[in-house]
Parts: sequence; C-alpha cells; structure tokens
Amino acid sequence: MSSIDDTLDDVAEAATDFLNSEGRSAAHVALGVAVTAGFAILATALATGAIKPRRTPRHLRGQTGPITERPTGSLSLILPAVFSATTLSALRVWNAPSRPGRGRSLGLWAAAQGINALWLAARPSTLFGQMAAAMTSAGLAAAFAHEARKLDDGTGKLAAPTGAGVKLANLVERKIDDQRPTVH
Repeated sequence: MSSIDDTLDDVAEAATDFLNSEGRSAAHVALGVAVTAGFAILATALATGAIKPRRTPRHLRGQTGPITERPTGSLSLILPAVFSATTLSALRVWNAPSRPGRGRSLGLWAAAQGINALWLAARPSTLFGQMAAAMTSAGLAAAFAHEARKLDDGTGKLAAPTGAGVKLANLVERKIDDQRPTVH
C-alpha cells in the first residue's frame, strides 16, 4: 500500500508544482480553474457564436445551405494553443503569491483572450486586417508572458512560444500541405 501512497504523494506534489499552488487552499485553486477556464471558454463561445454562415454564389446555385467556415492552415494550429497555453499560464499566475504585477498579468491575459475572441469572430479577410489580428494577438501574448515571467519564470515560459514549438508547428503544416490524395 505504501507504493500507492507514494505515487499519490508524487502526483499531488507534481500538480502543486505545475499549478504553482504551494500554500494555496484547494478552494483557491478550484476558483482559479473556474475563472481562467470559464473566461477562456466564454470568450471562445462568444466568438464562435458570432460566426455567421456565409452564402456564396456556389451555395445559391446548388441550393445547398450555407456552411460555417473553420480556421485553416496556421490559424487552426495556433488558436487552440494560444487559448490553452495562456490559460494554463494564467492559472499559475492566479495561484502565485500576492505581489505587485499579479493583477496586471491577469488583466493582460484577459485582454488577450478578449481580443483573440474578437479577431476570431471578425475573421479578417484583408491583408491589413490579418496583419492587425496577428500583431495584436502576438503583442498581447508577449506582454502577458513578460509580466508572468516577472512573477514566476516557469509561468512566463509556459505562456511564451518557444523555438521548438514553432519548429513543430511548421513541420505539421508542411506535412498537411504535402498530403496528396492516394491513387489506387
């Protein structure tokens, strides 16, 4: 039985370390999970609900119903990662000891989530709009990562993209682009 207890202790210790919740009550951690995940889910739901199906001449000719588009290419790989990585990082900021800058970090995270949701809902189609979306999203994410790193180095690293992550995303996108239908 002691090996099970040791394993449970190791898991609890790892979770405490990952969540940056040493010295915090379970209620505080649960509230942080509810606030950060709830805000991210709400922002995503509002953005998704704002996407209206488009009717194109092709749909009108074929008398088929409109379809709702989903992001493709790099955008489809980046959006879920932005929401989830920064949400985990925000949870670590929430659990960090009270210090100056913690509220600023959480405010930047909330602003980044809100702006990302607005861009997702707006789906800019012009080059200028797409550049504005990319720059504001990246800028807010970088500002959040910078402020989070001031509180806890691991939290900032979780929020900031790494070279390995970018390399992996590029590899996946190349693999997707290179896929050709199989000829039998």
